[in-house]
Amino acid sequence: MKKLLIISPFFPPASTPDLQRVRMSLPHYKKFGWEPVVLTVDSSDQSVLQEPDLLETIPSDIRIEKVKPFSYRKLNFFGIRNIGLRAWLPLWRRGCELLEQEKFDAIFFSTTQFFVLPLGSLWKRRYNVPYIIDIQDPWLTNYYYQKGVSKPPGGWKYHITYLIAWLLEGWTYRHAAGFMSVSARYFQELQSRYSWFKEKIQTTIRFGASKEDQKYSLQLLPPQDRLPQFENNILRIVYTGAAGPIMPKALNAFFDGVQHYRETHPEKAARFRFLFLGTSYAPPDKALPSVLPIAKEWKMDDLVLEVPSRLGFLECLRYQAEADALLMLGSSDLAYSPSKLYTYYLSGPPILAPVFKNSVLEEMLQELNCARLIHIGEDGSRDVSRQEIAQFLNDALAGFTPCALPQRRDDLFVKKYLAESLTADQCCLFDAALQI
Repeated sequence: MKKLLIISPFFPPASTPDLQRVRMSLPHYKKFGWEPVVLTVDSSDQSVLQEPDLLETIPSDIRIEKVKPFSYRKLNFFGIRNIGLRAWLPLWRRGCELLEQEKFDAIFFSTTQFFVLPLGSLWKRRYNVPYIIDIQDPWLTNYYYQKGVSKPPGGWKYHITYLIAWLLEGWTYRHAAGFMSVSARYFQELQSRYSWFKEKIQTTIRFGASKEDQKYSLQLLPPQDRLPQFENNILRIVYTGAAGPIMPKALNAFFDGVQHYRETHPEKAARFRFLFLGTSYAPPDKALPSVLPIAKEWKMDDLVLEVPSRLGFLECLRYQAEADALLMLGSSDLAYSPSKLYTYYLSGPPILAPVFKNSVLEEMLQELNCARLIHIGEDGSRDVSRQEIAQFLNDALAGFTPCALPQRRDDLFVKKYLAESLTADQCCLFDAALQI
């Protein structure tokens, strides 16, 4: 059995999107010939959401190595909060100890904490162990420097982070043995930036979802006092997850359609509530609404409920399963590949999706045939979008008869998007990387 050292700074009981691939894959690695050991950071000194229930989804025989980061309280004085920076040296030290004491066949980085990725190149030089990188988000991106795009988050810190990415991305990626990514477009961007990247082993592997997670989430006690009690005749259309500055066009297209529906069918519109849950990455005491201000501009805020504070992964699964319909918002970043799509699919409710033409999200939804698509920003599309949104709301009121829903590609979903199948793809990539 080959041995895999997984670097994932966030790990349960922390609850962040970038740990979910590893967490869902852990029950399956051994089945495909790889024994995982996870090197992570003690979550007790992390400012991210803690979700202890996630620990129940980790197999008991998985070995977890934890390091203590430098104190958040002390480094916060200097403006250093990033867990990748605070844990860089402890991860380096413990990684060196593990690689000296045991034989590992490969190292796998699955994280959006980009500061830790250069460790792979350093360990490769010192111990000659190949490393593979999971590109969940682009490290170096010009998105926020494009004309017409909102200012980048973080102010001057963002510009320093961009400079570090510009200096280290090429050096780090060049020495990697292989790559996986949630989007082939990330590979295309890297190929256009580095001529040598075309020769690298690279595979597009989505995040996927776990049926076991869905079952477990429904066994949990419902969270108390998170949402008000709605009358029985109220239909809930739910969106879960961050709704940041790259999504206002989708929100505006959605609210435009709902407002028009309300003007023409006020009694029908009154039966809907639109729930936006966990829309901010900020801590609970600093989380501010990002959807309600837009809803107020459309005079729709009385039908909108937003919970901006971050919610747990399993809690979101429960809200998704209990919804009457789900809302999937497209991004102006056409390479955006939301992991929530797979949990949306498994949860079952119909999906309404305002998306951009030629986006990765549009391709995924069309492939799975699982949503009513509303195309954003096309000339002359406003009336069409309004009609399609109205039809979706009418179908919801009618209980979504079978003929009103697309025929989902369950066979394709099982093959390409369930955790076990995607773990098999990961292990094929690991095996290929060893042949270099």
